[in-house]
Amino acid sequence: VLRSQPVRESLKVQRVEFQSFNLQSILHWLPGSAFTHNNTVYFVQYKMYGQKEWTNKEECWGIYEIFCDLTNETSDVEEPYYGRVKATSAHIHTPWSMTKRFSPWLETKIGPPSISVIQSGRSIQLILQAPNSPYKDRKGRNKSLKDYYDLIYRVFIINNSQDMKRKLYEGTNEKIEMDIKPGANYCVAAEMYLFELNRSSESTEICTFKIQRNGMYI
Repeated sequence: VLRSQPVRESLKVQRVEFQSFNLQSILHWLPGSAFTHNNTVYFVQYKMYGQKEWTNKEECWGIYEIFCDLTNETSDVEEPYYGRVKATSAHIHTPWSMTKRFSPWLETKIGPPSISVIQSGRSIQLILQAPNSPYKDRKGRNKSLKDYYDLIYRVFIINNSQDMKRKLYEGTNEKIEMDIKPGANYCVAAEMYLFELNRSSESTEICTFKIQRNGMYI
């Protein structure tokens, strides 16, 4: 029995796209309009731009989920890639649905740096650290995003009592000294600027206050 084209199209996978955070790149999609959750199975392929042949993603070949982790398959992060998905339901096979061209290095969303604080008298030292990528070095440790981007840290002081925000630091140092006034309430916000892309990361914020007996609390 030949299946009609409208039926196949109504099952066709929709909105196939990469969502990437700190270079961890996940392929997401939505079911077709005639989708039945219990009996629809998905198949995923990928390829680097310029390659003729598609490669099956074995871990996502015949799955019920509507996402597939392609982080390892897109590890050459400055190269562009494509992904595509097809579905099978009740012996009906849909056409492939393909992503737009995806470049991890250009398109991934970068998370904020972490901040830790060390108090010394009336000054504190801020320790900044860029997020890690999902990829490992030869010793098995996760590589920092600093290995992929020229990162510039931007640190801001927010004085809650005066409703004031000012830039404390901009540069590549990961250790920053900051003087504090006894009893003053401060919040410190930090973000990273990606010089090559003219784009900022998300920001992170911590608030500090000082009391005489126990020192600094964060």
